[in-house]
Amino acid sequence: MTIDTARDVASADLARLADCVLQPGFTGTTAPDWIRRRLSLGLGGVTLFSRNITGPEQLATLTASLRAENPHVVIATDEEAGDVTRLEVRAGSSRPGNLALGAVDDPDLTEAVARDVGAALAQAGITLNYAPVADVNSADNPVVGTRAFGDDPWLVARHTRAWVTGLQAAGVAACAKHFPGHGATTVDSHDDLPAVTATAGELARVALSPFRTAIRAGVRSIMTGHLLVPALDPHWPATMSSRILTDLLRGELGFEGLIVTDGIEMPSLSLRYGLGMVAVRALAAGADVICVGGENTSPGLVDMLRNAIVAAVRDGSLSEERLTDAATRVRTLAAWASGPCGPIPVAQAGIGLAAARRAVRVTSKEHAGPLPLEVPPHVIELDSVTNLAVDRATGWGVAAPLAALLPGTTAVRLDPGQAGLLGFEIAFALGRPLVVACRDASRHGWVAAAIETVLSHRPDAIIVEMGRPGPGTPGAHHVATFGSSLACGTAAAEVISGRSE
Repeated sequence: MTIDTARDVASADLARLADCVLQPGFTGTTAPDWIRRRLSLGLGGVTLFSRNITGPEQLATLTASLRAENPHVVIATDEEAGDVTRLEVRAGSSRPGNLALGAVDDPDLTEAVARDVGAALAQAGITLNYAPVADVNSADNPVVGTRAFGDDPWLVARHTRAWVTGLQAAGVAACAKHFPGHGATTVDSHDDLPAVTATAGELARVALSPFRTAIRAGVRSIMTGHLLVPALDPHWPATMSSRILTDLLRGELGFEGLIVTDGIEMPSLSLRYGLGMVAVRALAAGADVICVGGENTSPGLVDMLRNAIVAAVRDGSLSEERLTDAATRVRTLAAWASGPCGPIPVAQAGIGLAAARRAVRVTSKEHAGPLPLEVPPHVIELDSVTNLAVDRATGWGVAAPLAALLPGTTAVRLDPGQAGLLGFEIAFALGRPLVVACRDASRHGWVAAAIETVLSHRPDAIIVEMGRPGPGTPGAHHVATFGSSLACGTAAAEVISGRSE
């Protein structure tokens, strides 16, 4: 072999290693040519979002086409259930999310719901699910909310264990996120870089507890959070910190599975450091997979990332040993997912709605009228903006399921720019029951003001809080669902109407 030939072989080997640790997204419901080509050359994974999914059969066909190019590809998505769903965006999830499961606090139920999610994913050909959220809601943060099991670290830990166990029983790898804990932040990491001000001791007692439990439960993967945690590393965000990923997660906590970055295209990192530097620094710090899932992901971007990784090995800023270790962990997870795990669990019909029903909490005032309603109401849904983890097209609300149970129900959905129409809608409901549905009223001033206005005219109104409940329970009847999925909306509609499907 000539020197030039050896150099070419070495370059090709490095390129394959770099490809193996990349996990891009793409647009469309079929695999584009560039993804097929990259898979045939060794691309290690892809991430699917709701933009890639129209239904179970289409998804199964898509994943089969990806495996036809690379049988060992890791196919990921983030089906958290509840408000963050990729499988059921248009109607909304048929299962409640974590906050509702935490409100019930029955780990067996949580495990059953996660097993049901796993059955659906396994049948569709998904390898890795970016769930569960293991964050503890220790602040009024704008990004976790109903995605967390609650604000008690021990409750979050036991339900994280149950979710991991249920999902992985179906042969789908779980991924606890967002390490070392996103719950104590007041900034959404999709938008900017949050700083976690907790001390090392506070982190150990609260934020890290669910991750320790997930590791003991055998979680196959952990996702990093784009978070600055000065108590652990005052210089680098967690995704790029060897102190956090290697010293803490690998060393102190003993995690041997796959470490995946959150999407590196998020401005919190990409605008500060550039995508190439983020990818290289994350790998050097201990991450094994670089997730880049934005809608603008392109073959040119993936080429740039691969080339940046190869160049970093050549200039010594990333060791080839570290890159090889990362690629090996990707292949290990792929082998686990394709290995024998017994029969795929059969989806348990109705488990999602059954769980959502158990989560509903009703608080009634002394002056409240009768519940359930005897006549169809008018429903006002106050549509506050969600964080970017929730697909903007995701169905939510109580109006549609209530109309199905009480024919004649009318409804309107108002966004912040339409708050001036509230008086007309209150008048329109004259002589009829009035229901107001919202999400996170305590976090959105215009929603809280709208509810106050409604109750000043209609103190008999029913308020349905479908987000994280605030300190009060406004309304003649206050119905808390702890999530806005279809299952949660249906459960609330059943309570209000006294009827069920």
